[in-house]
Amino acid sequence: MSRHASSSQNDTLANTAGASLDIDAYMASLGQAAREASAQMRRQTSASKNAALLAMARQLEQSRPGLLEANSSDMARGRESGLDAALLDRLALDDRRIDGMIEGLRQVAVLPDPVGEVDGLRYRPSGIQVGHMRVPLGVIGIIYESRPNVTVEAASLCLKAGNACILRGGSEARDSNAAIAACITAGLEEAGLPPAAVQVVATTDRAAVGRLIAMPEFVDVIIPRGGKSLIERISREARVPVIKHLDGICHVYVDATADLDKAYAIAVNAKTHRYGTCNTMETLLVDAPLAESLLPRLASAYAEHGVALRGCPRSLGLLPDATAATEEDWATEYLAPVLSIRVVDGIDEAMAHIDRYGSHHTDAVVTENYSLARRFMAEVDSSSVMVNASTRFADGFEYGLGAEIGISTDKLHARGPVGLEGLTTRKYIVFGEGHVRQ
Repeated sequence: MSRHASSSQNDTLANTAGASLDIDAYMASLGQAAREASAQMRRQTSASKNAALLAMARQLEQSRPGLLEANSSDMARGRESGLDAALLDRLALDDRRIDGMIEGLRQVAVLPDPVGEVDGLRYRPSGIQVGHMRVPLGVIGIIYESRPNVTVEAASLCLKAGNACILRGGSEARDSNAAIAACITAGLEEAGLPPAAVQVVATTDRAAVGRLIAMPEFVDVIIPRGGKSLIERISREARVPVIKHLDGICHVYVDATADLDKAYAIAVNAKTHRYGTCNTMETLLVDAPLAESLLPRLASAYAEHGVALRGCPRSLGLLPDATAATEEDWATEYLAPVLSIRVVDGIDEAMAHIDRYGSHHTDAVVTENYSLARRFMAEVDSSSVMVNASTRFADGFEYGLGAEIGISTDKLHARGPVGLEGLTTRKYIVFGEGHVRQ
């Protein structure tokens, strides 16, 4: 495929939205172009990838009026179709968000490049040296909803990690994504990188998603970013490995030895800092000896923030404004100012609750007992486990990754916040000097 084939194909499709299209043929063409581009990306230097990222940033700056105009069309269509206020807010682009996309590209450009890192070299008795080299995954398919700035985030991280990617944004952001894709393509071409290294699916036909997740000959991994129903569908139907998390049912357990001021600050922050994020606390577990002194104080703070409380029978006596928690409450990711509270008898009951109702995302313990903290870290099976810290720290930026493509609660390959290193894999490398096996 020529250097300009991918961008011209997307332009054609964007201009003929709704026209009859052979989805299988179209997606196969994107996949073939991405596979060829990934082979070229493996030989790119950090300097060339960084140059492309900075060129994309310049293209976004120069195209600011066009981006705002395209987004205005998406917003008008969204209002007509009845999108709620939260979705419209995610969809909206303004100068501040465009500035954020530009700054994000520049920040990724200065991150350390993991590709080519060699570690663990050691001599074997035979005389050979064996180690690992970090290499790109290959072709990454990313499926996401609403937020057009994800197009830039996903493209930049995949590119810096040496991958090609196929991006399928939500239909509600069709015009915005097409405008951003044009900037990305122009930046790639300016830097001399293959334009097919980043391709945005131009059709809004849902069949394109089904085809993207079923092309193992072209796609190495799928990353869905969106609501639970989208991720469940991708996980169920994909024939390609998926990096994902379904729920963020995060817990904070306050042990009887906890410092009350620490516990108060963490429990308030973990719930009220932001409500709609996957690392927000949804259930607070309090060791019985502390319940009487801690829960009424927390209830006052939650009331100031408008947080509705749902409690177990033991906590209801201390929380007169709370309602009785149901079995469903313990297994619910509210993403809202609602909190479930349970009084427990010690760490074993707390961990049993987390094991039964948690989603393996992020769980925290507040304690001054070092041995108990070690137990909690060792036995709670979550992708992030915290001691005396808010669950809101489960974030790629806070972990020093610079940026993240999402959170993984899987156990194979990537787990927790997925940054540049999570978009690579490792292969064995062997050095010898004419060695032959005896």
